[in-house]
Amino acid sequence: MSWLLALPVILPFATAVLVFLLRSRGAAGRWLSVAGCGLLLIVSILLMAATWREGVIAAQMGGWPAPFGITLVADLLSAVMVLITAITGLAVAVYALADIDERRETLGYHALFQILLAGVCGAFLTGDIFNLYVWFEVMLIASFGLLVLGGDKAQLDGGIKYVTLNLVSTVMFLTGIALLYGLTGTLNMADLHGAVREVENQGLLTVVAVVFMIAFGVKAAVFPLFFWLPASYHTPPVAVSAVFAGLLTKVGVYALIRTFTLIFTEDTAYTHSLLLVVAALTMVTGVLGAAAQNEFRKILSFHIVSQIGYMILGLALYTPLALVGAVFYLVHHIIVKANLFLVSGVAKRLAGSFELSAIGGLYKSSPFLAVLFLIPAFSLAGFPPLSGFWAKFLLVKASLEVEAYLIAAVALVVGLLTIFSMTKIWAEAFWKPHPDGKEPVLTALDGRARMALLAPILALATLTIIIGFYPEPFMVFAERSAAQLLDPALYVRAVLGAAT
Repeated sequence: MSWLLALPVILPFATAVLVFLLRSRGAAGRWLSVAGCGLLLIVSILLMAATWREGVIAAQMGGWPAPFGITLVADLLSAVMVLITAITGLAVAVYALADIDERRETLGYHALFQILLAGVCGAFLTGDIFNLYVWFEVMLIASFGLLVLGGDKAQLDGGIKYVTLNLVSTVMFLTGIALLYGLTGTLNMADLHGAVREVENQGLLTVVAVVFMIAFGVKAAVFPLFFWLPASYHTPPVAVSAVFAGLLTKVGVYALIRTFTLIFTEDTAYTHSLLLVVAALTMVTGVLGAAAQNEFRKILSFHIVSQIGYMILGLALYTPLALVGAVFYLVHHIIVKANLFLVSGVAKRLAGSFELSAIGGLYKSSPFLAVLFLIPAFSLAGFPPLSGFWAKFLLVKASLEVEAYLIAAVALVVGLLTIFSMTKIWAEAFWKPHPDGKEPVLTALDGRARMALLAPILALATLTIIIGFYPEPFMVFAERSAAQLLDPALYVRAVLGAAT
């Protein structure tokens, strides 16, 4: 099991070294990156099968026993996040074959991309909160490199805003780690589950919990800490935007879910009520920001913020059904949001711009692309029976069960405003004629480029349809994941041993 847990981290790092050595070889490096993502997908499927069979699996690196050594641990939530990371990584790696130019490849795009995947997988699999910080830094370094790669003015401007606020998050994270270690004497997350109960000053522990909430809130882009995201995600190449949109904020959401179900559970009346307010404000401000934009990727960027609010809502309600909805929403949103960014890249190639006022005519000349846009767009808005409908249905039902009628109403209204934003993209980019009389047809693209761009979009759209039309197995999985989160006994026993 130790190799199975380590491989999702080792494989991307090994691929990064090889593609960096081959960065000037053109096609060799590109296809090696795709192959590395394919291997990561295979390993993640094996890991998912193992956690489904065993429940929770853990390994102690170097033979050092927990809580003293480095622990890798996977429950169902960790495993599915690694699996979705692999799926997204493979889709973006294929898309990058046609999207990333040779100059950026020579500068090390594929190596940075693989390091980013390693950092994301490491964050999902670590069992130690200090090592979670280490993996966050790996992600930050790789993502900043990808964001500014090429040196365009807009990229540098977005990169400065991105890294500045994320460094503030890093300081908050380290401060929280120091305070938590001072209170408990341990940083192993399974050990912390019991250690926090022995802390005499529970009020101080609640303060530490809020420090972590702020640190992870920056990473997750929740209100009012999200401004770095819409200022930066529209600046790099589409392949970079797509992997950012799909994965980076979800690591912050995962960290919040992990710590506020495993560690900070002694004062839920305060911490989770605060999260509920944050969730509502995140949903509202994100969707209003999207409604005010007229650039394809800026609209999608603000929608990332809005949809993060739904995931935090599931954690804040802290009921079995709400956590089922949060897990389901995580899986659904990564696929849908990455896909919408990939579609935006094809639209820009065909119509010439990301500005909605400067493009149009895509429905008439490229109906296939229009369909590929409508699937994730309708899913994001919550149209039945696509995956987004089931995710929103679970969260609204969970809100009504605990008589949180106001937050249920907010979730429904935000869903309606999401439809408005998606309709605006449809009307401007697809329905109206192109303002310059241009006919943006898919056949204008080179055959290989067209295949590389459309194949991952089609694959992710198909996955969205499968989840929507056959939700039962995904619901069962989400229910088991939520049960593990609400009862961490199996997690603690897997890491620390049966004696605990």
